[in-house]
Amino acid sequence: MNIKEILAASPVMPVIVANDVTAGVALARALVNGGIRVLEVTLRTPQALDVIRGICNEVPQAIVGAGTITRAGDIDAVLKAGAMFGVSPGHTPSLLCAAAGSGLPFLPGVMTPSDVIAAREAGYAALKLFPAQQAGGIEMLNAMAGPFPDVVFCPTGGVNPENAAQFLALKNVACVGGSWLVPPALVARGEWLAIQSLAVQAAALGNARGPGAATIERANSHCDGKNEQNA
Repeated sequence: MNIKEILAASPVMPVIVANDVTAGVALARALVNGGIRVLEVTLRTPQALDVIRGICNEVPQAIVGAGTITRAGDIDAVLKAGAMFGVSPGHTPSLLCAAAGSGLPFLPGVMTPSDVIAAREAGYAALKLFPAQQAGGIEMLNAMAGPFPDVVFCPTGGVNPENAAQFLALKNVACVGGSWLVPPALVARGEWLAIQSLAVQAAALGNARGPGAATIERANSHCDGKNEQNA
């Protein structure tokens, strides 16, 4: 799958911080059973790579990716763990080129128009707006639509059940990132049915989604590797 297909697979991408493989697998299963298949497991814990590996082995319906990729060296590690895509809160030239050269579908983070220009020059037309609310939220995304009609976003940070549908209705939003699907208290107590219920509600937000998931166009790559996975 390329990044366009991955973003189109779920209206909401849960942002998962996992400390335990068994719990991470159970969480992934609950989300998938609720209709949310695209999962971002962040590299914020020592167990993250093992959790990615466990979900890949135990929950084959999941499209599991690695989040909080901040260094070029992370790319090889997440690929070996089985990640199907990568997400970063930002980007650097070396990180973008490492991802492009690896073939890993990659969602770089941006916050400003200059960030968007740099990412697009490297071949990325699907981007994570982070932190979305602090960057200007819906108004910023509307402003970005004019100069960057070929770019779609996954806004993350400050997106919640109350405003998710408003974000998803924008023409340049392919999906949203959200941590509300994985409340730490429910995860700690192993309340998987409650999380599955949250996933069902989130999956229904797909009805509010605008055309963004189907309008990604590929920009020219300025990296040595061909960035087909990010078309």
